Amino acid sequence: MQSITRAMTVAKVLASHANEKGVSISVLSKQCELPLSTMHRLLQAMIKQSMVEQDEHSKLYRLGVVWLEYGLQVYDTIDYVSKIRPELESLSREVGESVYLSKPVGTEAMIVERIDSENNPIRIYDQLGMRIPMHIGAANKSMLAAMPKSQSESILSQLLPEDKIPGFLQSLNQITKQGYAISHSERTEGTSSVAVSIKDSIGQIIGAISIGVVSFNLTEERLTFLISKVIETGNNISIRLRSSNGNG
Repeated sequence: MQSITRAMTVAKVLASHANEKGVSISVLSKQCELPLSTMHRLLQAMIKQSMVEQDEHSKLYRLGVVWLEYGLQVYDTIDYVSKIRPELESLSREVGESVYLSKPVGTEAMIVERIDSENNPIRIYDQLGMRIPMHIGAANKSMLAAMPKSQSESILSQLLPEDKIPGFLQSLNQITKQGYAISHSERTEGTSSVAVSIKDSIGQIIGAISIGVVSFNLTEERLTFLISKVIETGNNISIRLRSSNGNG
Protein backbone atom coordinates (compact mmCIF):
# COMPACT_ATOMS: atom_id res chain seq x y z
CA MET A 1 0.00 0.00 0.00
CA GLN A 2 2.91 2.34 0.71
CA SER A 3 4.26 1.83 -2.81
CA ILE A 4 0.86 2.66 -4.32
CA THR A 5 0.61 5.82 -2.25
CA ARG A 6 4.10 6.88 -3.26
CA ALA A 7 3.44 6.15 -6.94
CA MET A 8 0.26 8.24 -6.88
CA THR A 9 2.13 11.08 -5.17
CA VAL A 10 4.72 11.02 -7.96
CA ALA A 11 1.96 10.97 -10.58
CA LYS A 12 0.24 13.99 -9.00
CA VAL A 13 3.48 15.96 -8.90
CA LEU A 14 4.25 15.13 -12.53
CA ALA A 15 0.69 16.08 -13.50
CA SER A 16 1.11 19.46 -11.79
CA HIS A 17 4.10 20.07 -14.09
CA ALA A 18 2.31 18.84 -17.23
CA ASN A 19 2.89 22.13 -19.07
CA GLU A 20 6.66 21.82 -18.63
CA LYS A 21 9.16 19.67 -20.53
CA GLY A 22 9.62 17.42 -17.55
CA VAL A 23 10.71 17.26 -13.92
CA SER A 24 14.14 16.40 -12.52
CA ILE A 25 14.59 13.64 -9.98
CA SER A 26 15.83 16.18 -7.44
CA VAL A 27 12.63 18.23 -7.75
CA LEU A 28 10.52 15.08 -7.50
CA SER A 29 12.46 13.95 -4.45
CA LYS A 30 11.87 17.30 -2.73
CA GLN A 31 8.18 17.66 -3.63
CA CYS A 32 7.37 14.01 -2.82
CA GLU A 33 9.47 14.18 0.37
CA LEU A 34 11.39 11.02 -0.49
CA PRO A 35 15.16 10.31 -0.48
CA LEU A 36 16.85 10.34 -3.89
CA SER A 37 17.65 6.64 -3.67
CA THR A 38 14.02 5.76 -2.94
CA MET A 39 12.79 8.07 -5.66
CA HIS A 40 15.15 6.49 -8.20
CA ARG A 41 13.90 2.97 -7.43
CA LEU A 42 10.28 4.10 -7.55
CA LEU A 43 10.74 5.88 -10.88
CA GLN A 44 12.39 2.86 -12.45
CA ALA A 45 9.49 0.66 -11.34
CA MET A 46 6.97 3.15 -12.73
CA ILE A 47 8.85 3.37 -16.04
CA LYS A 48 8.55 -0.42 -16.45
CA GLN A 49 4.76 -0.05 -16.13
CA SER A 50 4.64 2.91 -18.59
CA MET A 51 3.44 5.12 -15.75
CA VAL A 52 6.46 7.41 -16.17
CA GLU A 53 8.72 8.29 -19.10
CA GLN A 54 12.24 9.73 -19.02
CA ASP A 55 13.68 11.90 -21.77
CA GLU A 56 16.94 10.35 -22.99
CA HIS A 57 18.67 13.71 -23.46
CA SER A 58 17.39 15.96 -20.67
CA LYS A 59 16.89 13.07 -18.20
CA LEU A 60 13.68 14.77 -17.09
CA TYR A 61 10.62 12.73 -16.12
CA ARG A 62 7.02 13.07 -17.27
CA LEU A 63 3.81 11.05 -17.07
CA GLY A 64 3.68 7.92 -19.21
CA VAL A 65 1.13 6.95 -21.84
CA VAL A 66 -0.63 4.40 -19.64
CA TRP A 67 -2.51 7.21 -17.87
CA LEU A 68 -3.89 8.36 -21.22
CA GLU A 69 -4.87 4.82 -22.19
CA TYR A 70 -6.73 4.20 -18.94
CA GLY A 71 -8.22 7.67 -18.97
CA LEU A 72 -9.67 7.15 -22.43
CA GLN A 73 -11.11 3.82 -21.38
CA VAL A 74 -12.86 5.43 -18.42
CA TYR A 75 -13.95 8.33 -20.62
CA ASP A 76 -15.59 5.91 -23.05
CA THR A 77 -17.66 4.45 -20.23
CA ILE A 78 -19.28 7.85 -19.62
CA ASP A 79 -22.01 7.10 -22.13
CA TYR A 80 -23.71 10.49 -21.92
CA VAL A 81 -20.64 12.20 -23.44
CA SER A 82 -21.28 10.63 -26.85
CA LYS A 83 -24.85 11.94 -26.70
CA ILE A 84 -23.72 15.42 -25.71
CA ARG A 85 -20.76 15.86 -28.07
CA PRO A 86 -22.83 16.62 -31.23
CA GLU A 87 -24.57 19.44 -29.36
CA LEU A 88 -21.21 20.81 -28.20
CA GLU A 89 -19.85 20.73 -31.74
CA SER A 90 -22.94 22.51 -33.05
CA LEU A 91 -22.71 25.17 -30.32
CA SER A 92 -19.01 25.80 -31.01
CA ARG A 93 -19.66 26.24 -34.73
CA GLU A 94 -22.56 28.59 -34.13
CA VAL A 95 -20.89 30.87 -31.60
CA GLY A 96 -17.34 30.58 -32.97
CA GLU A 97 -15.81 30.00 -29.53
CA SER A 98 -14.36 27.18 -27.42
CA VAL A 99 -17.02 25.12 -25.68
CA TYR A 100 -16.48 22.94 -22.60
CA LEU A 101 -18.16 20.10 -20.76
CA SER A 102 -17.34 19.94 -17.05
CA LYS A 103 -18.17 17.15 -14.61
CA PRO A 104 -18.48 17.54 -10.82
CA VAL A 105 -15.99 15.52 -8.77
CA GLY A 106 -16.50 16.19 -5.06
CA THR A 107 -15.44 19.74 -4.24
CA GLU A 108 -13.96 20.19 -7.72
CA ALA A 109 -15.09 19.98 -11.33
CA MET A 110 -13.10 18.35 -14.12
CA ILE A 111 -13.07 19.45 -17.75
CA VAL A 112 -13.91 16.26 -19.66
CA GLU A 113 -14.51 17.64 -23.16
CA ARG A 114 -13.45 20.69 -25.15
CA ILE A 115 -14.54 21.68 -28.65
CA ASP A 116 -12.55 24.50 -30.26
CA SER A 117 -13.82 26.68 -33.10
CA GLU A 118 -11.68 26.35 -36.22
CA ASN A 119 -12.70 29.85 -37.29
CA ASN A 120 -11.47 31.62 -34.17
CA PRO A 121 -7.68 32.04 -33.80
CA ILE A 122 -8.13 33.54 -30.32
CA ARG A 123 -9.04 30.71 -27.97
CA ILE A 124 -9.60 30.21 -24.29
CA TYR A 125 -7.49 27.11 -23.76
CA ASP A 126 -8.25 25.04 -20.69
CA GLN A 127 -6.76 21.55 -20.70
CA LEU A 128 -8.82 18.38 -20.54
CA GLY A 129 -8.55 16.86 -17.10
CA MET A 130 -8.07 20.25 -15.43
CA ARG A 131 -9.69 20.38 -12.00
CA ILE A 132 -11.22 23.61 -10.73
CA PRO A 133 -12.67 24.24 -7.24
CA MET A 134 -16.46 24.21 -7.39
CA HIS A 135 -16.90 27.80 -6.23
CA ILE A 136 -14.87 29.24 -9.13
CA GLY A 137 -16.13 29.86 -12.66
CA ALA A 138 -19.48 30.01 -14.42
CA ALA A 139 -19.68 26.27 -15.15
CA ASN A 140 -19.10 25.29 -11.54
CA LYS A 141 -21.45 27.90 -10.13
CA SER A 142 -24.19 26.76 -12.50
CA MET A 143 -23.81 23.22 -11.14
CA LEU A 144 -23.82 24.37 -7.51
CA ALA A 145 -26.95 26.43 -8.15
CA ALA A 146 -28.77 23.41 -9.58
CA MET A 147 -27.85 21.07 -6.73
CA PRO A 148 -30.01 20.54 -3.64
CA LYS A 149 -29.19 23.27 -1.12
CA SER A 150 -27.83 20.78 1.41
CA GLN A 151 -25.37 19.44 -1.17
CA SER A 152 -24.15 22.85 -2.31
CA GLU A 153 -23.78 24.02 1.30
CA SER A 154 -21.75 20.91 2.13
CA ILE A 155 -19.38 21.61 -0.77
CA LEU A 156 -19.07 25.30 0.02
CA SER A 157 -18.33 24.58 3.68
CA GLN A 158 -15.16 22.81 2.52
CA LEU A 159 -14.09 25.64 0.23
CA LEU A 160 -15.07 28.94 1.82
CA PRO A 161 -14.88 30.62 5.24
CA GLU A 162 -18.18 30.30 7.09
CA ASP A 163 -18.93 34.03 6.87
CA LYS A 164 -18.63 33.98 3.07
CA ILE A 165 -21.16 31.20 2.48
CA PRO A 166 -24.46 33.15 2.95
CA GLY A 167 -23.47 35.73 0.31
CA PHE A 168 -22.35 33.02 -2.07
CA LEU A 169 -25.65 31.17 -1.63
CA GLN A 170 -27.51 34.37 -2.54
CA SER A 171 -25.55 34.57 -5.80
CA LEU A 172 -26.47 30.93 -6.50
CA ASN A 173 -30.15 31.80 -6.00
CA GLN A 174 -29.79 34.49 -8.67
CA ILE A 175 -28.23 31.95 -11.04
CA THR A 176 -31.14 29.58 -10.42
CA LYS A 177 -33.66 32.33 -11.21
CA GLN A 178 -31.99 33.45 -14.44
CA GLY A 179 -31.11 29.94 -15.61
CA TYR A 180 -27.44 30.53 -16.39
CA ALA A 181 -24.17 31.69 -14.83
CA ILE A 182 -21.61 34.29 -15.94
CA SER A 183 -18.05 34.82 -14.77
CA HIS A 184 -15.49 37.49 -15.68
CA SER A 185 -11.73 37.15 -15.08
CA GLU A 186 -12.21 34.68 -12.23
CA ARG A 187 -9.41 32.32 -13.26
CA THR A 188 -7.72 34.12 -16.16
CA GLU A 189 -7.59 37.90 -16.54
CA GLY A 190 -9.39 39.18 -19.61
CA THR A 191 -11.64 36.15 -20.09
CA SER A 192 -15.35 35.53 -19.57
CA SER A 193 -17.56 32.48 -19.49
CA VAL A 194 -21.27 31.71 -19.68
CA ALA A 195 -22.65 28.35 -18.60
CA VAL A 196 -25.66 26.19 -17.84
CA SER A 197 -25.89 23.00 -15.83
CA ILE A 198 -27.19 19.76 -17.31
CA LYS A 199 -29.07 16.95 -15.63
CA ASP A 200 -29.75 13.34 -16.54
CA SER A 201 -33.21 11.86 -17.04
CA ILE A 202 -33.76 11.46 -13.28
CA GLY A 203 -32.71 15.00 -12.42
CA GLN A 204 -29.16 14.36 -11.22
CA ILE A 205 -26.51 16.96 -12.04
CA ILE A 206 -24.05 15.39 -14.48
CA GLY A 207 -22.18 18.46 -15.63
CA ALA A 208 -22.21 21.91 -17.16
CA ILE A 209 -21.82 23.35 -20.64
CA SER A 210 -19.80 26.57 -20.89
CA ILE A 211 -18.54 28.95 -23.55
CA GLY A 212 -15.17 30.61 -22.97
CA VAL A 213 -14.43 33.97 -24.60
CA VAL A 214 -11.93 36.80 -24.40
CA SER A 215 -13.48 39.85 -22.81
CA PHE A 216 -12.03 42.72 -24.85
CA ASN A 217 -14.57 42.35 -27.67
CA LEU A 218 -17.48 41.09 -25.59
CA THR A 219 -20.37 43.51 -26.15
CA GLU A 220 -23.71 43.32 -24.37
CA GLU A 221 -25.29 42.16 -27.62
CA ARG A 222 -22.69 39.43 -28.05
CA LEU A 223 -23.10 38.33 -24.43
CA THR A 224 -26.88 38.10 -24.84
CA PHE A 225 -26.37 35.96 -27.94
CA LEU A 226 -23.98 33.60 -26.14
CA ILE A 227 -26.37 33.25 -23.20
CA SER A 228 -29.29 32.39 -25.48
CA LYS A 229 -27.23 29.78 -27.32
CA VAL A 230 -25.83 28.06 -24.23
CA ILE A 231 -29.36 27.88 -22.74
CA GLU A 232 -30.70 26.48 -26.01
CA THR A 233 -27.95 23.85 -26.07
CA GLY A 234 -28.63 22.91 -22.46
CA ASN A 235 -32.30 22.38 -23.30
CA ASN A 236 -31.41 20.31 -26.38
CA ILE A 237 -29.12 18.11 -24.32
CA SER A 238 -31.81 17.54 -21.69
CA ILE A 239 -34.24 16.46 -24.43
CA ARG A 240 -31.60 14.18 -25.97
CA LEU A 241 -30.81 12.53 -22.63
CA ARG A 242 -34.46 12.00 -21.75
CA SER A 243 -35.21 10.58 -25.20
CA SER A 244 -32.20 8.26 -25.05
CA ASN A 245 -33.24 6.96 -21.65
CA GLY A 246 -36.78 6.31 -22.86
CA ASN A 247 -35.55 4.39 -25.88
CA GLY A 248 -33.31 2.26 -23.67
